[in-house]
Amino acid sequence: MNDDVRNIVLGVVAAAISAALGWLARTYLWKRRLRRKQAFFGLPDNSESLLVVNREAGGPELTVMRFDVFALLELAALIKDCGAHAQVVAHDAAQQGFGERTEFCVGGPSSNRRMAAHLHSLLPGIQVNTDAEPGPDRGAFQIGSECYLLEPGKGEYVILARLIAGQERGTRPVFLFCGQRAITNQAATRYLARNHERLARKHGGNSFVLLLKVVNSHAYGPDVVELVADVTRAAQTPLPTPAPARNSHRAS
Repeated sequence: MNDDVRNIVLGVVAAAISAALGWLARTYLWKRRLRRKQAFFGLPDNSESLLVVNREAGGPELTVMRFDVFALLELAALIKDCGAHAQVVAHDAAQQGFGERTEFCVGGPSSNRRMAAHLHSLLPGIQVNTDAEPGPDRGAFQIGSECYLLEPGKGEYVILARLIAGQERGTRPVFLFCGQRAITNQAATRYLARNHERLARKHGGNSFVLLLKVVNSHAYGPDVVELVADVTRAAQTPLPTPAPARNSHRAS
């Protein structure tokens, strides 16, 4: 073998080794990123999860708003990326406890009984105005001492939460997407899909509750979302019980 042939062979071997090392490095980084994503969502390979759907407020029991369908599609893509499976369950048919399977619950308490139960049990510091009659406070969020009013199409709020009930090893999280309108539910799922890595770095495996604002949805749809505040502490602290009204009548 002369020097030219030997140099060619060595070059081919070096290129093959470099390609193999590059492929191994990319595969390692991809798998590490996937494992972190699976850990954040509680979705290991071939695991099962629940997509709890609401109904259109005032509509038939199984009628789902268009934007809520879009939200479910966003979540289904996340679940598939993790190598897991999803079961779609109506809000009044989901009767399992916490932590058995990862749960994604979509819709406000007026259209989703499961969401109402989660807010009552896990986030006692949040109250949602579910009045059916139109009014300035309809759909408003009360979080601690702050009130967030609904301005349809201009400024609308949604709660995005990742909750862990208990500290047992292997407990799966519950994700809540509780918006003032259906389009805000989609906005929250999209926000989670885009920012889950940052949220995982910041919060790790802990619970968190974020208040998001959807800006000018009439013009921008669910795409322009602002983080208003991390309201975890306020949401988990029960609201003070209002003092009973004094009876103005006196015994004669």
